Amino acid sequence: MKPDLTLAGLTAIKHTFTLPLDYAKPDGKQIQVFARELSSPENSSKALPFIVFFQGGPGFGAIRPAANGGWIKRALKEYRVLLLDQRGTGLSTPVNHISLAHLNSEQQAEYLTHFRADNIIRDAEAIREKLCPGEKWSILGQSFGGFCVLKYLNDAPSGLSEAYITGGLPSLTRHADDVYRATYKRVLAKNEDFFTRFSDTQHLVSRLAKHISQNEVRIATGERLTVEMLQLLGINIGMEQGPESVYYLLEQALIETEAGTRVNPLFLAHFCQLLDFNTNPIFALLHESIYCQQSASNWSAQRVRAQYDEFNYEDGKQFLFTGEMVYPWFFEQFTNLKPLKHAANLLATKEDWSGLYDLDTLANNSVPVAAAIYSEDMFVEMNYSLETTKQVGKLKYWLTSEYEHNGIRMDGEHILDRLIALNRGEKLR
Repeated sequence: MKPDLTLAGLTAIKHTFTLPLDYAKPDGKQIQVFARELSSPENSSKALPFIVFFQGGPGFGAIRPAANGGWIKRALKEYRVLLLDQRGTGLSTPVNHISLAHLNSEQQAEYLTHFRADNIIRDAEAIREKLCPGEKWSILGQSFGGFCVLKYLNDAPSGLSEAYITGGLPSLTRHADDVYRATYKRVLAKNEDFFTRFSDTQHLVSRLAKHISQNEVRIATGERLTVEMLQLLGINIGMEQGPESVYYLLEQALIETEAGTRVNPLFLAHFCQLLDFNTNPIFALLHESIYCQQSASNWSAQRVRAQYDEFNYEDGKQFLFTGEMVYPWFFEQFTNLKPLKHAANLLATKEDWSGLYDLDTLANNSVPVAAAIYSEDMFVEMNYSLETTKQVGKLKYWLTSEYEHNGIRMDGEHILDRLIALNRGEKLR
């Protein structure tokens, strides 16, 4: 534990925990897991209970707040907030091509199997016993963080007093193929919305796609800009304010010079900032595994895409963006993923993933759970979330069309306040 300091007007304490990589071998290799504790100045001396935040992803460190606002502001009224850098992310022992370079591909793949939700929850429980032994705490999960919340309810409910989920209530049983079929349909709808709203964008992006197909153009991180890479910008059109970001970027993509049409260096720099695959490799390596229970994903998003010819770009054909999908070509085109290509294939074909959820355990859950489900969510299918509401005991939900997937980032104070009221019986929906 590091001394208190002030961040964003809040009292902050840094915690670093030494924990087993593999809990089946507690005396084996150890890793570091980082968490940042926040409290409001007026409450910093009070023994308030903790609420732990599970970040979306997988593979992203917890948020770094710049102000006392959003859901954190609401939470700090009655909790100490613990922002957990899930194993492999943030200030925890990192996972990337450099940290894994000393291992061969088989060893890399085996190492990475320890970075799913099951071990994230084991880490959280170990941290709870160190920070507040014998006490329960509350948890909040956004997107993949919601998957972690369900895993916590499944594996270690005795450590929890209440749970909250935003945009992250997954199916308990469906195969990754089912998830991606639903996701591609959502992405098609978001494309239609985007190109209707920004009527000149189809022309802009089609010109750009044709240009990069015929000319070698490299983005700021050195990779060649390909059409399939350009399509990845679609992950942003399912976010609040994301369509605007994509539009403004495309608006400045091409410039006319004395030598002819060229791609704007400004576009090439900003393009990299909207994609995280080089900087957050766990997402590419393990994203499909979050749906795997005793089965392999076998590059599910790539296989299912074959059913949707609309996404295969050809000159003269309508350009479409893709969404939250991981493809095997990532490990051929993104510089920092190339060294992990074989490990990625081993993970994609791994068939003996452990189960994630026990239906009987969750049906008999006794921990109060409140979930925000976004009806237009491009990332977590609403219909599958509604299926899950019927399979988890003590779960109440709020179904709304008011927000996109990142609603908690846009209006977190209101969303968390409503979920707290829902959990405590102050609201019915």
